[in-house]
Amino acid sequence: MKLGLAGTAALITGCTNEEGSEGNAPASTTTATEPVDGPVVLSTWVHGLPANEKALNVLNTGGTVLDAVEQGVAVVESDFTNRSVGLGGYPDRDGIVTLDACIQDHGGRAGAVAFLQQFEHPISIARAIMERTPHLMLVGSGAERWALEQGFERRTVEIPEVRKAWQEWLKEGVYKPVANIENHDTIGMVARDAKGMMAGSCTTSGMAWKIHGRVGDSPIIGAGLFVDGEVGAACATGVGEYVIRAAGSHAVVELMRHGRSPEEACREAVARILRRSPELNETQVGFLALRRDGAHGAWSIHPGFNYALTSQGSTRLVDAGYEKPWE
Repeated sequence: MKLGLAGTAALITGCTNEEGSEGNAPASTTTATEPVDGPVVLSTWVHGLPANEKALNVLNTGGTVLDAVEQGVAVVESDFTNRSVGLGGYPDRDGIVTLDACIQDHGGRAGAVAFLQQFEHPISIARAIMERTPHLMLVGSGAERWALEQGFERRTVEIPEVRKAWQEWLKEGVYKPVANIENHDTIGMVARDAKGMMAGSCTTSGMAWKIHGRVGDSPIIGAGLFVDGEVGAACATGVGEYVIRAAGSHAVVELMRHGRSPEEACREAVARILRRSPELNETQVGFLALRRDGAHGAWSIHPGFNYALTSQGSTRLVDAGYEKPWE
């Protein structure tokens, strides 16, 4: 089913960044520079639509915003047709699916897990790390052993389509992360409840065919996700190495702290990455931001980044503005 855009709040035209170059904005996009009443949920890519619906249901039935961002992305973790999140994701070059996730609350408490194998909900393990340990991140076999001790159960999912794709990749073994293929690599979610409390989550199976042991930005607080209840929250998508180098999501939140709108903050974070790495003509990075008052926005290097927006009771898919300076 092809999803269209509806309920557009504003038409955004091309604008000028700090370097003076014009960026691009799609004809149908949504941004909100002014406060928005009620709960707001944002999440990356089309798989964010069912995630947002679940998050909103949690909020509407008495759950906390932290419950909402955990249970929202868990919907995608359990979708074994998804090839970039959860146990249905494409494996690394050794044929092994490894999972990363993190979660953060309004006050900055956080939990993360990386290089995890055979658990359906790494996001729930990340939350448990936050709430049950003095640590922030556990990884690999140690994380798995701790999760088993805490009552989480292993699950093995064998998907013939995925195994076949890996075997086909092995014939040439070329690894080249490119823009906007179906290997979107993550779902990031940021949300605010009706009282202004915020939280965020991120979960992924990482880039297909990565070196065994690679961890991207998704479980790293300040890179793939950052929440500061005094200001707002942001999450990232795309090739994680570039996001980590720029402390991308933290940069977006700090730019909002100093007066930038959510879209302006996302755009400047993209511009910083491009100033350091102008060769990224085939590599996507995008940011999604939510200010504490409900204002929101997004920006990416290339066209094609979209996100799910839930605001004032409705959920829709929105195209982000993009830079693409080489055109």
